[in-house]
Amino acid sequence: MPRIARWLSLIVGVLVVFTPLYILLVTAFKTKKELSSSFPYELPNSFLNMDNFTLVLEKGHVGLAFLNIIYIIALAVIGNMMIGTMAGYVLGRFNFRLKALILSAYVISIIIPNVTTQVATFGLIQSLGLFNTHYAMVVLNLGTDFIQIYIYIQFIRNIPYELDESAIVEGASLFRIYKSIIFPLLTPAIATVAILKIIGIYNDIYSPFLYMPSSKLAVISTILMRFTTNVAVDWNSVSAAIMIILIPTVTIFLFMQKYIISSIADGAVKG
Repeated sequence: MPRIARWLSLIVGVLVVFTPLYILLVTAFKTKKELSSSFPYELPNSFLNMDNFTLVLEKGHVGLAFLNIIYIIALAVIGNMMIGTMAGYVLGRFNFRLKALILSAYVISIIIPNVTTQVATFGLIQSLGLFNTHYAMVVLNLGTDFIQIYIYIQFIRNIPYELDESAIVEGASLFRIYKSIIFPLLTPAIATVAILKIIGIYNDIYSPFLYMPSSKLAVISTILMRFTTNVAVDWNSVSAAIMIILIPTVTIFLFMQKYIISSIADGAVKG
């Protein structure tokens, strides 16, 4: 009986995950007439109907959206990586008076809803002159959250301190130790954090919509709004757009998931 229950739970989980994807796939290849006259689960008349994808590429300006999001991701991830590894180095390697308070602040930040800070955040972005520019998203994603700092600290704590002592004897500064010893040995953790950050920025629709309303600054997530109105949604085009958007995310996850799982598992075991 327990075995049957496990299999049933797995089957239910698979259906919950893949049923929406299946509906998106078949809807993306249907015409509007097919969509209105057929059952949502029915297969389209032809999987060679690319009209919806063509419309998305032309009306949605997908090429420009990809360029915008790639530019934002490149700057944000590099900045986040530098700030995060430095913060992790300090918190994981040294003991000082405010260390416990800083770590507690990271934990407390998890329970504070983002919506409660949006007024202050929006005012800050405007005062910096970053509203309606790429750099609004870049600045918003530079900070290190609790998950990232935890991953970095777990890895740093398991780098032998004798390496630091040997470097100090040789006259190396703390920054040189970070650059030559800590940073290279954090590669698995950096890869994990970078993947999670890339997917998070790529899928974010709220921040680009709020801080970059210009049509020229549209990113992959916000182009979906071009196929909706106050009274109707073009589900054929939306489905085709989502399928296009999913390709990079799924590809990155399939090829890089081993780094995410192994790095988090290693950090948990070593910690």
